[in-house]
Amino acid sequence: MHWKEKLVELLGADAVSSEAEVLAAHSGDKWFAAHEPDLVVFARSTTDVSKLLQFASREKIPVTARGGGFGYVGGCVPARGGVALSLVRMNRIKEISFADAVAVVEPGVFTADLKAAVRTQKLFYPPDPASMKDCTIGGNVATNAGGPRCLKYGVTRNYVIGLEVVLANGEVLRTGGPVHKNKTGFDLIGLFVGSEGMLGVVTEITLRLLPLPPARATLSAAFATATQAAEAVQAIFAAGFLPSSLEIADQFTLEAARRDLGTMIVPAGNAHLLVDLDGQEESVRSEAEAIRGLLEKKNANALQMATGEEDCEKLWTLRREFSNSLRATGLTKLNQDVVVPRSRLVDLMEFAGTLQAKHGFPIACFGHAGDGNIHVNIMADRYNREVAVREKVDRALDDLFKQVLAWGGVITGEHGIGLAKKRWWPEATSTVVRELHHQLKHIVDPHGILNPGKFVDPESARSRRRSEFGVD
Repeated sequence: MHWKEKLVELLGADAVSSEAEVLAAHSGDKWFAAHEPDLVVFARSTTDVSKLLQFASREKIPVTARGGGFGYVGGCVPARGGVALSLVRMNRIKEISFADAVAVVEPGVFTADLKAAVRTQKLFYPPDPASMKDCTIGGNVATNAGGPRCLKYGVTRNYVIGLEVVLANGEVLRTGGPVHKNKTGFDLIGLFVGSEGMLGVVTEITLRLLPLPPARATLSAAFATATQAAEAVQAIFAAGFLPSSLEIADQFTLEAARRDLGTMIVPAGNAHLLVDLDGQEESVRSEAEAIRGLLEKKNANALQMATGEEDCEKLWTLRREFSNSLRATGLTKLNQDVVVPRSRLVDLMEFAGTLQAKHGFPIACFGHAGDGNIHVNIMADRYNREVAVREKVDRALDDLFKQVLAWGGVITGEHGIGLAKKRWWPEATSTVVRELHHQLKHIVDPHGILNPGKFVDPESARSRRRSEFGVD
């Protein structure tokens, strides 16, 4: 029996599709590369995922899990074909407990929907990726997603306290649970969070929640240069403040926003800073006023301050639209989520200008100034159509990543390696680190069926083990 027919028999006809438009829709993410799967399976339960992986492991069929498909590095591209496993139908919020301060969700729950649901119970789920209306909790777990609030509150990993994971052979692993402390054995949760779907398929997530801060304030400030804005960030920390978010944007980003959104929403200036505060009413009010005075001393202009969720979100509209405004230029936006030590923030902004001059591409920088995670966006014309342009971009990225690594930084803070950064994985890691990745992959996925073709490539790993270590 053909394996499509077998999967229909195992899972039902409504769970399996080989229609051309469905295959195309599950062939890629927000990066330019795509590869169609042979089939798409829509899982409805952990049992479905287990049955699929038991069969796929036996038949050596590649399986690439995916959620909303809003990644930036080709992480869910089914590079070796096989099955694209969609988890969007597993979208239940199973439980929200105020007493335990936890939520139990399936991987297909959209991040913004979870945030809104817990908010009604005066609870708070801090991770807030810019694509939170379109990305799923399962995808956030796969990449260890962050967002602006990770400055104060941390990233997805800091909130995952329990996981249900289906391993490559179909076995179901449960680790952690609804407790906020747990030191029982190795940190298996940490192993799976950020593993980009290569070690198992997450089918249930237990998340730690916080009390909802009753007050919020946002300050929006413009500066003559990005360097001045970056220096203001350091001044805020030097004064002893820890905002929930500190976001910066450069001149190219602001100009794109002016063309796309209009000058009414975009303040004058060549750099922009957003500062977000939350907590109790009195402390938020006093901190906001103090930071406002500090920004005035740093020669900020077009300085605005908002309090309350609704008015603060109006100021955040500009930040949340930066990516769309850059795409509206007609250029291909290549988002590099590099991270440098915070002391190198000014250096990174200035180095982006050097790259632009050397390679001829416009470069837009914006992102999380508070933790050094700046999105360096190379804006390339004809990137998808011309190999020569892609090669030229790669040379610019060679320079960017080399400098970032020389400063002690990393080549990705939020989006992962996927396909887009596979070329630079060896430079970003040591031989010992890479071999340990391959060994872990081989233990939990000996046939290399889970999201193959990415930075931990099972085929090349097995070949190297045979030749160098005499094992298979």
